[in-house]
Amino acid sequence: MEDGVNFSVFSRTANSVELLLFRQYDDPEPFQIIRLHPYLNKTFHYWHVFVEGASQSQIYAYRVDGPFEPARGHRFNRNKVLLDPYSRGVVYGKNWSRNDAIHAEDNCRSAMKSLVVDSAQYNWEGVKSPNHRLSDSIIYELHVRGFTRDPSSKVRYPGSFDGVIEKIPYLKELGVTTLELLPVHEFDFSESAFTDPNTGLKLSNFWGYNSIVFFAPHRRFYVADWENMEYLTGFRDLVKALHRADIELILDVVFNHTCEGNETGPTICFKGLENSVYYMLEPGDPSRYRNYSGCGNTLNCNHPIVRRMILDSLRYWVEVMHVDGFRFDLASILSRDEQGRPMKDPPLLWEIESDPVLQKAKVIAEAWDAAGLYQVGHFPGQRWAEWNGRYRDDIRRFVKGDSGLAGTVAARVSGSADLYLHLEREPYQSINFVTCHDGFTLNDLVSYSEKHNRANGEDNRDGTNDNASSNYGIEGSTVEPDIENLRVRQIKNFAAILLISQGTPMLLAGDEFRRSQQGNNNAYCQDNEISWVDWTLLEQHKNLFRFFKNMIRFRKSHPVLRRTQYFFEEKDDRGWPAIAWHGVELASPDWSHDSHTLAFTLSGLAIDNDIHVILNMWTAGLPFELPVLEKERHWYRSVDTFLASPDDIAEQDLEIRVPDAEKYFAGPRSVVVLISK
Repeated sequence: MEDGVNFSVFSRTANSVELLLFRQYDDPEPFQIIRLHPYLNKTFHYWHVFVEGASQSQIYAYRVDGPFEPARGHRFNRNKVLLDPYSRGVVYGKNWSRNDAIHAEDNCRSAMKSLVVDSAQYNWEGVKSPNHRLSDSIIYELHVRGFTRDPSSKVRYPGSFDGVIEKIPYLKELGVTTLELLPVHEFDFSESAFTDPNTGLKLSNFWGYNSIVFFAPHRRFYVADWENMEYLTGFRDLVKALHRADIELILDVVFNHTCEGNETGPTICFKGLENSVYYMLEPGDPSRYRNYSGCGNTLNCNHPIVRRMILDSLRYWVEVMHVDGFRFDLASILSRDEQGRPMKDPPLLWEIESDPVLQKAKVIAEAWDAAGLYQVGHFPGQRWAEWNGRYRDDIRRFVKGDSGLAGTVAARVSGSADLYLHLEREPYQSINFVTCHDGFTLNDLVSYSEKHNRANGEDNRDGTNDNASSNYGIEGSTVEPDIENLRVRQIKNFAAILLISQGTPMLLAGDEFRRSQQGNNNAYCQDNEISWVDWTLLEQHKNLFRFFKNMIRFRKSHPVLRRTQYFFEEKDDRGWPAIAWHGVELASPDWSHDSHTLAFTLSGLAIDNDIHVILNMWTAGLPFELPVLEKERHWYRSVDTFLASPDDIAEQDLEIRVPDAEKYFAGPRSVVVLISK
């Protein structure tokens, strides 16, 4: 970059390409236009030019001319100023207009523009990734802006990468090993057609599941003086600070669609470069887009050019930005061919799995899409972990009190072998969760029987109606003590079950102190108190925070909860199996439809304490028989969610000895965890 910058962009059908150079992001005209010669500046389908003297912070964009023939899949429009798909930085201000990118007129002043960034200019100070084993991981999902935007966060830089850095001591205290960030690729924050009917304010795409380029961090998450085009290093500062604190970073990436929408949407980048390559189009009518994403368009992920871009993006974030892995939004789309058909061996997924640069990166699939392709338990590949949506649904229903789930829950807490063993996967490849960004928070799961999404401006039609939730007597917040006590107990039940289950647990930020979205189960558009973490709740619910913190500590302390293989026929030197199933009576699990109980014993296998777990989701307390230990050993209570804090969970090495009786009385709707000592 000392002598200049090489610019290159793909377009196989364009008639002409112009490189535009700007001094400011909102300049009405470029200060220089470089017209690329179709013979001198084109190799294969790549238009390119080396610009001497160009350097870091150069603002640029493209005009591309070609046929506007939607019936053939072509949507060239030279009036539209286009981003470079490989932009390392994107710049724009309040002048950015999505409407101008839709209408026919020139949008030079109001377009997003690309920024030259010298990725080599950063000092990592020798800090390396902790490279935690997935089996030892505690994943914590958060939104960069929402985590610290509320004034109660008391950070210096709210809503930014720097704000998250300020919360690292909190994350360390909680015990998480891995952050999973909602999308940080550049996205169109303004993409929303709705207004809040209560306030009349225009809504936004707060979550960011509408990427426009896959190499640039979202500019709103930076602390930077954008008027003077300072492109600071905040994202890599965050990665370095997390790694120094022994915490990994996983990105939620959205390669299934872009924010350009359908045929009525804007032209920002891909549409104006080579629409028929980057997107899946309807074969009978290429003027229309296939919509497997539910967002208007579908990226043509297994086309060679698109596939290369995705792999280049992943490598960039690993090699240059030092991230530790990726969660792939609607990953089943990545298994579809160019006609939208699911493939047995999708080239993109296998290339991600086998790429040498990505070998240490964790790869996690959301194994479904918006068109009904549901691949939980049979997602292609061997190295992939999966968001286990079945775990979420089954545990929610069991804790709520639904019938017919005892056997299914046994499969879920033991690692979901029924889903994954046939793929030769291991238990830790099941990412277990009860809540995530999409749906109710844990507090709302026990406080609302129905969604309350009217603030989204869609007359409560958006978001799922199937939440497996309950309000336990009153819809929404209440001070009624019996209901509140039950809600807190149910939250603890969910947390305890999640953290004693085989597999890799994932928590939603703020669940550990009852963050609420006021019953909104689809808060993608709410950049306000609905989505922002209210940190005053941490002090209000400090006992619940203590429970989560100690449950995480308990999991970390017991290797038998973090198995790297499924349970087979192994036994210890006493003849105890690695796992034994029970009901209220030993060795007599109740698999009947009406059962609401399950108990099991994990043998310490000479490396750990024995652990005995009682799950009583019945509305009455029940006595459970206990396994008989050797005479010099006794059962000690680590967890009993029916008890009030601090007796609900013991500090390490301060577990309470259980009287040497044959039974333990588990209260209604409670989880009990005992260890042998």
